[in-house]
Amino acid sequence: MMRTSADPPGPDGGKGGDAGATSGSGPLPAVRELAPGDVLTALDTSRRGLSAAQARARLEQYGANELPPGRHRAVWRQLMAQFTDLFAVVLIAASGITFLAYGLEDPHDVGTLQLAVAILCVVILNAAIGFAQEYSAERTAQALEAMVPHTCRVLRGGERLELPARELVPGDMVMLEAGDAVSADCRMVEAHELAVNNAPLTGESNAVGRTSDPVAAGSPLDARNCVFMGTDVVAGSGRAVVFATGERTEFGRIYRLAAAAPRQKTPLQLQVASMARRVAGAALAIGALMFAVRLPAGESVVPSFVFALGVMVALVPEGLPATLSVSLAIGVRRMARRHALIKQLLAVETLGSTTVVCTDKTGTLTQAEMTVTQIWAGGAPHPVNGVGYTPDGRVADAASVRELLRVAGLCCNARLVPPTDPEGREHWRVLGDTTEGALLVAAAKAALDLGVEETAAPRVTEFPFDSTRKLMTTVHKNGPRYQACVKGAPVELLERCTDVEWDGRRGPLTEQERVAAVGASDALASQGLRVLAVARRELDGPRPTQDAAESGLTLLGLVGMLDPPRPEVTDAVAGCRRAGIRIVMVTGDHPLTGEAVARRVGIVRRPEPLVVTGAQLDTMDDETLDALLTEPSELLLCRVSPEHKMRVVTAFQRRGEVVAVTGDGANDAPALKHADIGVAMGASGTDVAREAASMVLLDDSFASIAAAVRLGRAVYQNIRKFLVYLFSHNVGELVPILAATFAGFPLVPISAVQILAIDLGSDVLPALALGAEPPEPDVMNRPPRSRRERLFSAAVVGRILFLGGIQAACVTGVFFWHVGSSGIPFDDFTEDTLVYQEAITMVQAGIVLSQFFNALAVRTDRQSILKVGLLSNPALLAAGGFGVALMAAISYLPALQSVFNTAPLDATDWALLAVLGTLPLIADEARKAWLRRRADHREGAAR
Repeated sequence: MMRTSADPPGPDGGKGGDAGATSGSGPLPAVRELAPGDVLTALDTSRRGLSAAQARARLEQYGANELPPGRHRAVWRQLMAQFTDLFAVVLIAASGITFLAYGLEDPHDVGTLQLAVAILCVVILNAAIGFAQEYSAERTAQALEAMVPHTCRVLRGGERLELPARELVPGDMVMLEAGDAVSADCRMVEAHELAVNNAPLTGESNAVGRTSDPVAAGSPLDARNCVFMGTDVVAGSGRAVVFATGERTEFGRIYRLAAAAPRQKTPLQLQVASMARRVAGAALAIGALMFAVRLPAGESVVPSFVFALGVMVALVPEGLPATLSVSLAIGVRRMARRHALIKQLLAVETLGSTTVVCTDKTGTLTQAEMTVTQIWAGGAPHPVNGVGYTPDGRVADAASVRELLRVAGLCCNARLVPPTDPEGREHWRVLGDTTEGALLVAAAKAALDLGVEETAAPRVTEFPFDSTRKLMTTVHKNGPRYQACVKGAPVELLERCTDVEWDGRRGPLTEQERVAAVGASDALASQGLRVLAVARRELDGPRPTQDAAESGLTLLGLVGMLDPPRPEVTDAVAGCRRAGIRIVMVTGDHPLTGEAVARRVGIVRRPEPLVVTGAQLDTMDDETLDALLTEPSELLLCRVSPEHKMRVVTAFQRRGEVVAVTGDGANDAPALKHADIGVAMGASGTDVAREAASMVLLDDSFASIAAAVRLGRAVYQNIRKFLVYLFSHNVGELVPILAATFAGFPLVPISAVQILAIDLGSDVLPALALGAEPPEPDVMNRPPRSRRERLFSAAVVGRILFLGGIQAACVTGVFFWHVGSSGIPFDDFTEDTLVYQEAITMVQAGIVLSQFFNALAVRTDRQSILKVGLLSNPALLAAGGFGVALMAAISYLPALQSVFNTAPLDATDWALLAVLGTLPLIADEARKAWLRRRADHREGAAR
């Protein structure tokens, strides 16, 4: 039947899943009710898939297989949202009231108008910075997401290809294996023990078997011969033909309903919001108190209000929201440059407190380029040379192991892909499992043409590998009979062997030969090799049961392969150790293999690490497991399943650990979601794992995890740095005002307009530069911070009061020294008194200069700024220089003098202020030196 309508039939015969649609030739039968051959006819395709021309035409007809982008806020909504921040609301209200006060004054005071405009300018500036950063971060996230490939395997013209999922079209023949995410709605035409998880569509997370047989009409999601976009394959393999793509899929229908779901705020955002409420509340309360104190003293309402407003403005860190967003965005970008794609803001916050990393071995600690180095057959080793997937090299005595490599090669779903770049920039690669790729390369080195062998012995059925059996079996027609080809873990496979074939001679597997095979397996594993056993069995029919195909096997030999460690991992492991992070290897490999690799990369250094297998974990109750994890030993978990990994993560979290977990398979998704930081592999991981994770490693390397932890710690440190910077200068602004009030001085030592000028000139830009501060040299030499530690910890508040107190004492002393040395009584001072104008100019300049040195002081927590380098953050120096230049302009330019009521300062004044400005830096350097000495003393006492 040739289709003539614009849409392919859904599972119930409708267009794109809508029942009841018709084509030009009448009602289409539901694909679920058709036999596989009739499905291919209905969709105008074949078992060889579409031709390239058909695929291009259908892509043009149906469009790309992608869902519409999530609903993003309009640009104007993003901009307006910047004005809903609590600090912005407080300042907007203050500006509005100030405008009202100006209108009520008689005569009007131009200073009140200037104050209202200045407050409004601060709000607009912060909104502009916040909007620009959010807009940029959103675009960056979209670009980074595009770096993570979403691909699928299809047959086009009989050739197996790996294509971007967006290029799928109705009629494409899709190859499915365990771990794959389903990229479109498809009808199964071939299923080998295939099961899917339909949780994204149905909410039921149980694996559901799929069949290629016709089923009766009913709900589309109940069709057991269909798989749907957004679900994932958890077991088995098969082939399916696409009948719906993009918005026409069942997932597309649900996606449209869920696209507008609101985002949840992260704990860091909630902490900042809570801090903002407290600071704003304190500012309003103190401002109201100052208003109440001055009003009975004879001040009129408007001046008293303006004074109280100045106090309030002094306490509000207007630049905090913009600086926070910039710091987080810089951290995300830096992590992306180190091949770590952060999908959730929460991950940036949590990375800095990671205490345990449960890491896979293959591909994360190693290069994921498995290479067969030894074949054991006939009771003797056969070395194999050559490295990587390039089939260059040779197998010693290849003739005696050809049958072993033939059986192993037939029992593979992977494909060896040659380079297509004529300039040689590409390399041989494996499409599929890397272990199978190593077997294919070894077969090629033995001059075995697997294409010819597959033609001579076509596959008729398959029992896919699973983590319980640890075996994979394929059944092939071999002449008049059938043959089962089996490969898997040596222990599990040897238990099923009754015979052995060595040097072409077959006989019963004796106990001596069995012991020799086990010894050879252990010897290979002790060298750090992954070991597979290979066997076969002759069968009478094409459809044996799994037990029948995998029993009474004839052992052919063992294959040992090596995945060399990544060269950068050893340093990364050492860095994590220094940072107090415990590394636990979690692998499905043999304990000897796992230990060998762990020793090479530095995870294991002691003579006898604690090695626990999955079988041992099954015998432990939770209390025993908790006691095991409490031991400060080097721990290796081998022969474990994803369920074991999930249980270990939960046990660590019960102990209060912050756990990062790596994973690449579909079955790793529960552990990735449950972990504090789920880390998926971007290059080799499944779509399901990447979706479940909060961080994706674009290069799959453990070193990128260590780099992300280092940068995560730096992000949190930088947030605290600019918190100390911003709030310490607020103390310096507030104390002179309070001192003047209680000393009976009739005017303010620093006006609200001057405070806002400080916020604009010497607050925001240096704070932004602090947000971009690189990690301190010793950031990975410190233990992880507690997950219960707050932004405003006792140490942070103490440092704010320490630095702010020094700054406040200096500028308060300068103010009263200058007005007192004039001999003018307090009551005779007016805003036009030159001495008063000079005094408030000195206060403002003193704060600006002090902030310049304060910014240098807060760059490090413990390291001396001299060790880090005074000039190592040029952006910070430039921002501070801009603040000083702006202050000089305010002091000397007549136009600005009239706005800020300032006066020129002479060289002596500047020299005095510069000396006093260095005091916070000098005092903080002394504090850091004391901390370092105390730490060294404790370390020496511990030794």
